[in-house]
This record gives sequence, C-alpha cells and structure tokens, in this order.
Amino acid sequence: MTQYKTIKSRIKELRYVNSSELIHNKKNWRMHPIAQRETMMGVLDSIGYADALIARETPDGLVLVDGHLRAETTPDQEVPVLVLDITEKESDMLLATLDPIAEMAGRDELKLKDLLEDIEAGNEAVQDLLSSLAGDFEPLVKDDWEEEWEGMPEFVQDDAGPYRSVNVHFRNEEDIQAFKTLIGQDFTDKAKSVWHPALRDDERNDNKADAYLDEESL
Repeated sequence: MTQYKTIKSRIKELRYVNSSELIHNKKNWRMHPIAQRETMMGVLDSIGYADALIARETPDGLVLVDGHLRAETTPDQEVPVLVLDITEKESDMLLATLDPIAEMAGRDELKLKDLLEDIEAGNEAVQDLLSSLAGDFEPLVKDDWEEEWEGMPEFVQDDAGPYRSVNVHFRNEEDIQAFKTLIGQDFTDKAKSVWHPALRDDERNDNKADAYLDEESL
C-alpha cells in the first residue's frame, strides 16, 4: 500500500477583514495591467468572492501573500482571508512560487472547448478573456485534411512483404534441428514464421510484424 507523507497545515483561521486594513507586501513582484483589473472586477461583480486572499500574521498586522489585485479591486469591503502561521522566509517562498506553479499546468483542449461553450459572460472584459482562450484552441483533427495536405511531397510505401511464403512441416524434433542448421538460424517454439535469409536491421523497420516474429525466433 502506498504511504503518503502527512502535510502540515499552516492555516490558522479564515478571517473576514476590511481590505483597507491589509498590508500590501513590498516584495510583491506581480504587476496588474488595466485589462487584468477590468477582468477581475468583471468576475467579482458577476460571481462575488469565491476564493480567499492569503496573508501572514505579523505584529504590524496581516501582510498579504496572495490576493493583492482583489484587495485593490475592493478596497473598502470585508474580504475572506486565510491567515497563515508562517515566517517571512516562508512567505517569500509562497510569493515567488504560487502563480508560477499554477502556470505550469497543461491544457486539455477538448475539455476547454466544451467548457467555454457553456459559459455566458455578462462582462466585456471577461468575454475578451474567454474569447482569447477559444482563439488558442487548435482541433486535434482537421476536417479539411486534403487542403492541408496540398503541396506535400509524394510518399510511396514499398511492398515490404515476402516474395513467397510456404508452410514447412516437421515430423519430429530432430527434423526441426536439422532445418535450423540448414538455414543457419535458430528460433523458439513460439515462432510463427522465419525469414530466409534473416532480415537485416534496416529491413526490420519495414517488416515490424514479421521482424517481431523473427526476433522471437533468434
């Protein structure tokens, strides 16, 4: 059974605090352009607060670790804050890694496409964001493959099959060993076929199925 390490919780409490009382972190390296601010306001106006800000408890008050833009967007409102029991160095680690870790996630394009089709944004800035995500979508299989193929070089697949095949029957084990000596090849009881002469390495790539059988017989 897989054993998982128990991760400690550094969350002291969920506290509702007026945004104006939160201390902005001087080390915050994120910059928030107008388009991002408008989009954040659009989501907050449409849905409300659905995620908490993160702050560190200090003698001077709560210093933000994450959520600076939300605090600035609603400056005179009580907001949910996860209060952490962490050191300044630990706060620096979170400040440096929270957003970059999220940005490391990949995308399932088909699921994203289905998700976007079900969302109706009532805000222009939010709609612009959703449209930009939809614009990034590239279908895995294009219907107009013939148009895409136009101008591509010709590809000719040579016939890599055998010139002729015959079934060889053996009366006993001695006859099998004699046949192996005759063709200069060895094969196991699982072999279904054998090439004569034996396939070269470059020929094996063109005869993958038979190459497998031949490899099994060596």
